[in-house]
Formats: sequence, structure tokens, C-alpha cells
Amino acid sequence: MTGTVGSLAGPRPLYRGVTGVGTAFGVFGELLQGVLPEQDGDFLVTLPIARWSVATFRGSAEAGELTVWPPHKTKALRLAGMVLRDAGRPVAGEIRIDSGLPEGKGMASSSADLVATARAVATAFGIDLPPRRLETYLAGIEPTDGVLYPGVVAFYHRRVALHSVLGSLPAMTVVGVDEGGQVDTVEFNRIPKPFTLADRREYAGLLARMTDAVGRGDLAEVGRVATRSALMNQVLRPKALLERVLEVCREVGGLGVVAAHSGTSLGVLLDPAVPGYPEQVAAAAGACSSIAGNVAVYRCLSFDGLERR
Repeated sequence: MTGTVGSLAGPRPLYRGVTGVGTAFGVFGELLQGVLPEQDGDFLVTLPIARWSVATFRGSAEAGELTVWPPHKTKALRLAGMVLRDAGRPVAGEIRIDSGLPEGKGMASSSADLVATARAVATAFGIDLPPRRLETYLAGIEPTDGVLYPGVVAFYHRRVALHSVLGSLPAMTVVGVDEGGQVDTVEFNRIPKPFTLADRREYAGLLARMTDAVGRGDLAEVGRVATRSALMNQVLRPKALLERVLEVCREVGGLGVVAAHSGTSLGVLLDPAVPGYPEQVAAAAGACSSIAGNVAVYRCLSFDGLERR
């Protein structure tokens, strides 16, 4: 992990055993994403899944070189340098990121890498890094998903700020389909949104419905709102397979369809509590495999005891 690629160059540091580990979960697209009537109203609602990015930081007590592995994770390198400088610590050490999140698919891989890295650096040196402060760092790098907050949250991803914590949902499963390719989130967020004032008002109504549904644990309503959001997103980033995935959802009796609005993925939402759930998962996976080769099953995360605020 040396050289100019993926590093902030300087003399090779002497590592003294200062180590921190940080984690962040990913998401499967968004339960809801759009624009509210307010100024800078771009927002999303997260769908946390049991896939993580894990960052390990081995720091140095002396000035030297800060490196990252894999070397293309240069945004994580920048963020670590920012946190270290502000804390008055040497900008030196090694960052290693191990991620179970594919890049460019709409699973918040970059956001999870950044949050995990910041947490690893903070843990290593005992730096206080509450979410609001972390938002400030992230805003200086790129639009960011709301993975720094547990549970289902509404998040202003362009300005990198929390809108509200909706709470936690009962367990769900996503049978996911990848249409292929990758999407650069930064470039995507530069695209003007073609949504009218009527659209923005509808998004405000959908957010109110989603907030109420999460509060009540109403998975059927969550699925309906997610499906509507996926359909509305077709004017911005159309998914070629959306109609076919919707048909699969209807055939197997799923809750609805969730989209990676700025990614390449679609998913059928399923409730593990329904009778015949194993057969339902198998049927959904089989049907999705017949329309796309890249199919995977994801478990959504629940956060017991999380209160809405």
C-alpha cells in the first residue's frame, strides 16, 4: 500500500499499534426518493440491509504517509485526512476497506466506505465524531446516503443532512435484480430533476405515508409507497426491467418493488412472516433469474428499541 496512487505521500510512517475499526451498513436502493416542495428538497428514505463496509485504520504517532487499500478508495483517504487534521493528529497510517457492497449499483457502497473510515479513525484516537459533525465532513466530499444513522431515515442526500428518523421496520427480504453497468452517484446528482410542483407535492405526501407506515410497522403500505416511488423515478433514470419485476411481485404476492433510484438495481420486497415464505422467495428468485442473470437475496436490518424523532 505504498506509492502515489491511493496515498497522501510523505516519509514511510512508523506504526505504533494505534488501531481502530469502523463499520457501516449498506442499503438496497431507497424506499422513497424524490424532491420536496421546499428549496434544496432532494431527499431519500433508506432501506438498510445486512451488508457492510468495514474499515481498519492503523495510525502512526509520527508524521508520514497516509495510504488506503484498495487504492482507488481515494474519497476515504481524503476524509481520513480531514478528520486527523482537525483533531491535531498526524496524517499518517494505513486504511484498509473490506466491503460486501458492490460499487455503482445503488447500495451506498461509497457512503458506507466513508462512514466506516471516519469511525475507524475516530475509534483509533478517541475522537468524538457525532453524526452531525460527520455530516459536515461528508458534505465536503460528495452527496451521501443516510447510512450514518441507524434505522430507516429520511435524508437530504445532496446537502448531507438528516430530515428525520422514521424508526425501525419488521424484518423484510429483498430479491434483487441487477440490470448491469454502474452509475456514478456524483454525476447522477448533477442531473436536473424534471419533477413538477405537483410531483413535489406528491413526494411530500408519499413521505408522510412512509413515515406513518414505518411508525406502525405496516409493510404493505411501505411496499405500496416504494412501488410508487420506483414508477415516478422512470422519468429520471428509467429501469428497463421495472414492468417485468412488477409482474413478478404480483405473481408471488410480494409487498412491492423497491428501486435503486440512482443505481442499477430493482428488488421485490417480501415479508418473512407470511405463510409459505420459503416458497415465495424461491418463486421470486426463479422468476427474476429468468429475466436477468444477476439475482441475489438480501436481508433487511431491523433496529430494536429505536425511537422515531
